[in-house]
Amino acid sequence: MNILLLGIQGSGKGTQAKRIAAEYDSPHVATGEILRKAIEEGTPLGKQVVDILARGELVPDATMIELIRERLTDSDGFVLDGFPRTMGQAEALDDMLAEITRPLDVVFVLQVPDDVARERLAKRGLEEGRADDTPTAIDTRIATYHRETEPIVEHYRARGSLVPIPGTGTVEEVFRQVQDALEQVASRPARTGA
Repeated sequence: MNILLLGIQGSGKGTQAKRIAAEYDSPHVATGEILRKAIEEGTPLGKQVVDILARGELVPDATMIELIRERLTDSDGFVLDGFPRTMGQAEALDDMLAEITRPLDVVFVLQVPDDVARERLAKRGLEEGRADDTPTAIDTRIATYHRETEPIVEHYRARGSLVPIPGTGTVEEVFRQVQDALEQVASRPARTGA
């Protein structure tokens, strides 16, 4: 199954994506983790994005699209987390998925209020020491989400593939809702477009 998770930073996308990937034996493609690993290893990609991420800004579309293409081309099903973040990326993703014949089966949006997201990110920043979880970077990321990423939610709602999930419950409560939705998706006829 080809699954996309959307939601404001701190909504629990990464946590739920890992659970879905483990439960349904699908590769978890987490762009944030890929980029952080590249920075840690000092790769050319890491050097290109380190300052961008530290400021809480978005990595250029072309860089992200090529990164995603590499990860999805050989996968049989996937859980995509952290991409797309702009309408340009969403449109490029749709085109790429059509090209490699891997249409999205479902798009989840995990919904949490800004104050909950801000609190979760601040806590994570303290616990994990992430450079992109400083108060200034968090505020930038939340503002960027509303400006750049929220329109993507409407894009997928219009296509009929969006499933909203309240993200303020416990990890288990949220995952049960995700599982219920996946059971419904699995029982419907296969989609022919992204």
